[in-house]
Amino acid sequence: MGPVCWWGWPGHFFGGPLGMIIGIVFWAAIIYGVVYLFSRFAKNPFGVDAKRETPIDILKRRYASGEINADEFAKRKKDLVS
Repeated sequence: MGPVCWWGWPGHFFGGPLGMIIGIVFWAAIIYGVVYLFSRFAKNPFGVDAKRETPIDILKRRYASGEINADEFAKRKKDLVS
């Protein structure tokens, strides 16, 4: 018989079936934590809440940058508000 870990069989935290269950729960919690942190930082990489622009905000930005003129701005704003 080969060497046995002091806490039970290799892969178990404690002896018996309870040790295997605790081991599975432990590793599931570790994997869940890593996936949660990865998904959280992938959505918001630097912890800064990104403000979502509304269509009106985009329209105002385009007008301010000169992409559209006042008539186009008024027409599109009317379309968005209606």
